[in-house]
Order: sequence, then structure tokens, then C-alpha cells
Amino acid sequence: MAADSGAALNSGFNGLKSQLGGKLLLVAGIAAVIAVMTVVWLWSQQPDYRVLFSNYSDKDGGAIVATLEQMNVPYKFSDGGSAILVPAAQVHEVRLKLASQGLPKGGNIGFELLENQKFGVSQFVEQVNFQRGLEGELERSIQAISAVQVARIHLAIPKPSVFVRDQQKPSASVLLNLHPGRTLEPQQVSAIVHLVASSIPEMPTANVTVVDQNGNLLTDNSKKAGANNLDPSQLKYVEELQQNIIKRVESIIAPMVGAQNVHAEASADVDFSIQEQAAEIYKPNQTPDATVVRSMQSNESQSASPVTATGVPGAASNQPQGQPQPPANATAPIVANAPPAPAAQPAMPTNTQKNVTTNYEVDKTVRYTQQPMGGIKRLTVAVIVNYKQERDKSGKIVSRPLSDAEKAQISDLAKQAMGFKEDRGDSLSVVNSAFVGAEHEKLPEIPFWKQPETIDMAKEFLKIGLALLVLFILYKRLLQPMTRKLVQPQREPQLLTEAAEQDAIVNLGDSSDAAAKQPLQLRGYEQNLVTAKVLAKENPRMVASVVSNWVSSND
Repeated sequence: MAADSGAALNSGFNGLKSQLGGKLLLVAGIAAVIAVMTVVWLWSQQPDYRVLFSNYSDKDGGAIVATLEQMNVPYKFSDGGSAILVPAAQVHEVRLKLASQGLPKGGNIGFELLENQKFGVSQFVEQVNFQRGLEGELERSIQAISAVQVARIHLAIPKPSVFVRDQQKPSASVLLNLHPGRTLEPQQVSAIVHLVASSIPEMPTANVTVVDQNGNLLTDNSKKAGANNLDPSQLKYVEELQQNIIKRVESIIAPMVGAQNVHAEASADVDFSIQEQAAEIYKPNQTPDATVVRSMQSNESQSASPVTATGVPGAASNQPQGQPQPPANATAPIVANAPPAPAAQPAMPTNTQKNVTTNYEVDKTVRYTQQPMGGIKRLTVAVIVNYKQERDKSGKIVSRPLSDAEKAQISDLAKQAMGFKEDRGDSLSVVNSAFVGAEHEKLPEIPFWKQPETIDMAKEFLKIGLALLVLFILYKRLLQPMTRKLVQPQREPQLLTEAAEQDAIVNLGDSSDAAAKQPLQLRGYEQNLVTAKVLAKENPRMVASVVSNWVSSND
């Protein structure tokens, strides 16, 4: 009897223990299923990551990652770690927040290097730090150009000297790393050269060298300013001039024949030489009356010669002239009361000189001519016009050539639009011909299900649908059955009445052969629990012995 009672008690406690262990396993299984469902749902809701920054320095990358961690923004690195990725919905917001903190700095050290000067640094260190800061600022300025990815500048600034013969001009070397597929135009290279030369005192543009990442020399200082080669700006000017003429000719003819029915080409011969001419032209006087006296000078002089003695020497010649003596052999009649005869006066010789100088104005033309650079020497324009499209009586569209009057009208309009000058040697050719339609290659239309947008949308729906399917299977197959078993209402143990307890005690104490041979029938958790309670109540010593055996067996 005692053995049967111990076996029954042992069986009851084992059943209770198995029931509690089963419930614990059920709870653990439900927790595991919920964890798997949560992981699947989070995987389906994983955001799409976009590039925040790329090609950054290690120092900037560390500062960016530290800031993202402080902002609680999820991030990850691309393959190779060349880019930092953040959720697509937060890219612009995070960039603005990082820009407010000065990130990324670009790896170039500017004049902020001078902010942390230590006390007692030497003049050489100050000069080196200033040069490093100047190089960094120039690199930042050049990197602002869209085609430049990274710029590196080396400055060679000589020490100043009091001796003129020992003075040297500073020079600079610029290394440019361009974006893939980008190139710099000559105007952009010239702009970089002038930017660097203008930032350094007394640096000529000829001392600036620009090289790209492939080792190509972008500045050629061997070309002198007076070379006969055309400057790229001149070629660009000619191209723009020709395109402007083409546009004007086509725009004035298009309303008559249609925008697609006229095509023009222009060729401009432009003279880029600078000419200065000074001419002095003298013209002869046409008529004597048209002469203009500029100045006249007249000089007249007169002088008398002295009187010399004449006659026969002797006494007679020495007499006064008032009383002339008659000759010795001459007899003259004596007239009473006659006046004396006047004495003959000799003629006085004179010398007269007269000079007249007259200056006349001479026609003179002084002309200075300066021809500006870029003057048009000759224009050549060719215009082709399609046949005119008309509808016949049946309503069918037919093509017909233009009449002579229509061609003349188009030619006159084209001449006015191009600025035709016959004395300059301009030429215009208008041709009327049928256009041959270009055969456009018909590309096969991409089906809707092959378009990139459709594929991305299908991938997103497939990911969400797969996650929902997995969640549904986990719920139906595992979570729901486990939950039902866990929350299934347990029947309250039916307490045995006193009569039932007495019957159980009697049955336990029955020493008949049938009761001894047949084991105690236990039906379910409730019956085992009631049996254990009855045994503990009637025979506590035996229950204590069974528990001691359990403890000793576990040890």
C-alpha cells in the first residue's frame, strides 16, 4: 500500500512538473515567433539609403560619423568606404545641419591655421604657416569651379631683397584633378592663372603653371602675345557672328515657307588686325583767284651817289659856279640891263632797290584712320528653301517649286537680314529644292514591365508582399496555435467531497488483491493534483520521504 501510494504521488508530481515545463516552452516559442516576425517586418520597412558625402578625407569622415551618431541618424558605408549613406528622406536635412557646423571642411587648411598660433613661434614658422594658409585658400577658391574636383597649389615666394638685381618674382604651380569626363576650356585655364597671379603680390601671369591629373600642361607660356595664331576668343566671336546671321536669315524667311522648310549657312571673313593710318595730302591750287595769301613782306631801299669834280683844270675851273667865264676865243654880245645867265647844275646819280616776298596757303589734309579689330571683310550666305506645300483641288498635299518672284522676294529679305554690302564683296545664294526627309531610327518602345520605375516599384511591392506572407505563415502555423494553448481556460480542479475523499482513502487502504495489483488510475492534471493533496493530507510522512528521494536523486 505504501509503495502504491508513493508511486501515485510520484506520478502526480511528475505530471504537474511536465505541465509547468510545457507552458514555459510554449511561452518561449511564442516569444521566438514574435521576434522573427518583428525582424521580418523591420526588414521590409528598411529605408532606401542615398549618398550623403563622397570622396572625403579621413578627418572629415570621422567628424561626419561622430556628428551623425550624436544626431541619432542611421548611416552606413558604401562598398570600399568611399561614401557615407543615410536614409533618402533625411539626406538634404542632414547636409544642411552638417553645413551649419562647417562639415565637410574639404581637407584644405586655410587662414584658420593662424588662429592657433603658439606663443614664441619664430618668424620662419609664421611665414610658413601664412604660405600654407594662402595655398589652402587658393585651393578652396579653385575647387569652386564645377569641373575641378581637387586642386593643389605650390607657391614659391622668394625673400625680399634690397638690391634690385637680386629681386625675384614669385611663381606658382597648380595641379588640378578634374571630375571624370570633364575638361577645362582655355578661358577657364586663363581665369585660374589670373586668379592665382592676382592673389600674390608682384606675380606675373607667365609664372603660373597649370597641370591636370594626367600630366598635361594646360598653360603654354611659350606663346607670346604678338603671335599670329588666333585666340580662342576670336574663334568664338566668329562662330557667334555666323550663328547670329544664320538665325536672323532663317527667322525672317521661316514665316513664309515654314520653320522646317528653310536652312541657311553663313561664312564670315573677319579681320582681327589693328590698323592705324596717318596721311597728309597736298593739293595744287586750282585757280589763281582761289589762292590765299598767308604772309607778304616788302623791302624797298634808295641811295644817291656823291658829285665828282669835272672840267679842265686851271683858274677857270676854280672860279665860283655862279659866274661862268666865257671861253677865251668866244665873243658874246653885250646886252644892256640883261640878267646874268643861270649856271648849269650837274645831275645827281641815285641807286634804288625793292624786294617783295609773298607766301600763299597750300591745301593740306591730315587724316588719321584706326580700324577696330574684328571688322567684317566679307560675308557669304547660302540659303536652301524647300518646295512649297499646297493642296490641290482634291485636297491632297502637293509640292511645287517657288516662282522667280518668290525667290527674288526671299533673296531681298535675306540680304536685309544679313547686312549685305556689295562694295564689300558679299555674296548670297538662294536655292529652291525638295528636301529629303531624314529617316529616323525607330527605337523599340520599352514595355511597361521593363521600365526602371516599374521594376523598382515591383521590387518594393515584392519585398513588402514577401514580408507579409512570412508573417501570415508564422502567425497561422506557430503563433496562433501556441497562443490558443497558452490562453485556453483551465478547468478548476474539482474538489472531492468528503465521501469521495473517504472512497479514495478506502481505495488506497484496500488490501485486496485486485487493488494491490491494479495501479492507481490518474485522469488528467486535476485528478493528479487531487490525489497528491489527499496523500499529503493522510500520510505526510510518506510525502516527505518522496520529496527527500527527489532531492537525493537530483544530487
